Amino acid sequence: MGTELLPMVFTSGWASGINAYAVVLVMGLAGRFFSIDLVPHVLTRTDVLVAAAVLFLLEMFADKIPYLDSVWDGVHTFVRPAVGATLGYLLAGHEGSGLEQAFAAATGGFSALASHGVKAGIRAGVNASPEPVSNVAISSAEDVAVIGVMTLATEHPWAAAAVAGVLLLAGIVAVVWLLRRIARLKRRYDDWGTGAGRADPSKVSAPGWQRPRASRSTGSSCRSAAPERPRP
Repeated sequence: MGTELLPMVFTSGWASGINAYAVVLVMGLAGRFFSIDLVPHVLTRTDVLVAAAVLFLLEMFADKIPYLDSVWDGVHTFVRPAVGATLGYLLAGHEGSGLEQAFAAATGGFSALASHGVKAGIRAGVNASPEPVSNVAISSAEDVAVIGVMTLATEHPWAAAAVAGVLLLAGIVAVVWLLRRIARLKRRYDDWGTGAGRADPSKVSAPGWQRPRASRSTGSSCRSAAPERPRP
């Protein structure tokens, strides 16, 4: 595999895990209108470009709606890694052997799976707050990042791969932070629920509940102290 293909495979895989349709669209347009040699010819076909554009628009809207974005991510758990692996295979198909194509497919698929997991984890944490502003902001940032990094990759593959690697690590850190924050909030909620449950028995031991027992005991003592009737 050439020195330019490996960073391109990694970058396209990372971007596919976030928005696979945007990756296909950007690569196809770059190959068709700017004659980028690294882009597989099949991506420049009109039907592929139209399908990628339609699916990209659908994802652009679905990805910005709370909870619908998580459903969309769940549906694309297998789609995005498959697209990343396919792009890796196609990129290595120019000059690679069967083993190189398999390695490129695995690299693209695993990098897509990793970035997809980061994306889905961040969205799950963001959906803990019902307001839609965070979803729109994060989704827009993801779209800009994917398009920008893939555009950079067509001219400077190694620089784009470095940016993709940094963004992947930053995403992993963000997911860990969100999970810890959610765990802390859950512990606080559980502690609050436990404290509220402990307050209920005090209501049961209120004086109103003690008076009937006292009256019964007093009545029983009076009955026991009463003189017995003489037997006939």
